[in-house]
Amino acid sequence: MPLTTTTRGADGPRRRRVLAGGAAALMAGGAAVLLAGCSGGGNAGEDAADERSPAAERLRARAGRDAAGLLQRYDATIAAHATLGERLRPLRAEVARHVTAFAPAAARSAAPSASPSASASPPPVRPEVPGDEEAALGALADAERRAADARTADLGSAPPQLARLLASVAAAGAAHAYLLTGGGS
Repeated sequence: MPLTTTTRGADGPRRRRVLAGGAAALMAGGAAVLLAGCSGGGNAGEDAADERSPAAERLRARAGRDAAGLLQRYDATIAAHATLGERLRPLRAEVARHVTAFAPAAARSAAPSASPSASASPPPVRPEVPGDEEAALGALADAERRAADARTADLGSAPPQLARLLASVAAAGAAHAYLLTGGGS
């Protein structure tokens, strides 16, 4: 379907409405559908080996730590501002899926009762949350942007399958930041 330019008239789509629709599609798993058509075009055996390379595992581990930290920030914000819970829970659920997606292959294939955050490390320190709700949302949006920027920066050194996951998570993070700053209201 060809894309056409529309004016910002009463019958044309507004930028915010289009972006909010795109963000909603991402939150509903649309990124996986959009990115499913991407293929590396390389040898499948080589691609699989690239996905298990030490460099790819380091990228995956760093993205997983970042996603886990973002999940902690969502939990801390919801705990500090219960009135934001309804608004934040769908975004938090997406971030929880990112934590699972970046978990090592053994953890992803483990029984559903296994928690991706279960480890021998000490419990994490709860992030500080601003007392003002708008400032708390702004801090969460900033954290989403930083995570999205980091995932985007990792794309160039990632093997194809991991690059698609990183791109999807970066797009979701950008959409979350947009929604957190009032774009979806």
